[in-house]
Amino acid sequence: MRYLTLFIIMFLLWMLITLNLALSNIIVGLVAALITALVFGSQFKLNWKKFYNPLRYIWLLIYIIVFVWECIKANFDVAFRVLSPKMPIKPGIVKVRTKLKTSFARVILANSITMTPGTITVDVIDDDLFIHWIYVSSKDSKIYTKKIIGRFEKLLKRIFE
Repeated sequence: MRYLTLFIIMFLLWMLITLNLALSNIIVGLVAALITALVFGSQFKLNWKKFYNPLRYIWLLIYIIVFVWECIKANFDVAFRVLSPKMPIKPGIVKVRTKLKTSFARVILANSITMTPGTITVDVIDDDLFIHWIYVSSKDSKIYTKKIIGRFEKLLKRIFE
């Protein structure tokens, strides 16, 4: 099953990269995915049972919608701070603890935070993320943890764990 899962992932990746539905492209993609699956299938460590769970993909779509919405809100917030004559910024680095168990989920969380305007993930050490924030609104770790990673973490937990 591991080989089949890798084959499907590689073929879908090929189709996403090429964006070409010509028969010759599909044949080349199938052959390349087959060779990749045969050569690297024994090294593939993905839990294939999770891969075939359709509920994860529904949560992924919800996550994308939430992420886009959070980015739009953050863009307006940063634009307000830049265009305001008083420049209401209060930058700082905050330490946020995540409950995500897998390193891949932590990386996705860190990247999502970095891609949201006004925040940059500076470092990830075990369960802690160090985030530079344009406006540290509270010194209470529970409040700023909820503001920064609250919605992202809940959805990522459903997708990856």
